Amino acid sequence: MKFTPDEIERIDWDKNDGLVPAIVQHAGSGRVLMLGYMDRAALAATLARDRVVFFSRSKQRLWEKGETSGNFLQLIDIRYDCDADTLLVIARPEGPVCHTGSSSCFGDEPLTAAAPLSFLPELEQLIAQRIAEAPEGSYTARLYARGLRRVAQKVGEEGVEVALAGAGESDEALIGECADLVYHLLVLLRSRNLPLAAVIEELRRRHEAGGNA
Repeated sequence: MKFTPDEIERIDWDKNDGLVPAIVQHAGSGRVLMLGYMDRAALAATLARDRVVFFSRSKQRLWEKGETSGNFLQLIDIRYDCDADTLLVIARPEGPVCHTGSSSCFGDEPLTAAAPLSFLPELEQLIAQRIAEAPEGSYTARLYARGLRRVAQKVGEEGVEVALAGAGESDEALIGECADLVYHLLVLLRSRNLPLAAVIEELRRRHEAGGNA
């Protein structure tokens, strides 16, 4: 259940002079992106805008992440901890999170404990950036510009390559072809404005429904 405006008063605002830490976590990968602070007004603004808003201690005002850079944090959900004095903000970033250009304020290097699949949402985001910005020399941008049918055709071609590699080529060749297929599948999903999370949710739904996997 998504955090509601009525829950704002459940937060212990008195413990730290009206501010609570807000840890931002990537909605897809679970990666910790940054730490900010919120007061009542910032939390209310976050819920109203569906974008993450902090209270800037240096500027002494509300600050919407991305208001100057355009790298917003799209709100997915919010939770508070057992003492109701810390917020966990689940968000989907639109571009780099850190002012240094990194995807996280804790650096781009993956943590050793991170799940192997946690890179996929970052790749999905990069594909979206390449499509939106169309930088010179970008294969993703060129492929997307050729239209949905060509993107879908590439997925089909890569699927055949995976099957051939699986039937008679080396493990390294199979891994490489699978990587190509996953990449082109992500481009196809973006071309249809569909998130990878929708596919994962469908797999979860089938599992919970008692699929025969």
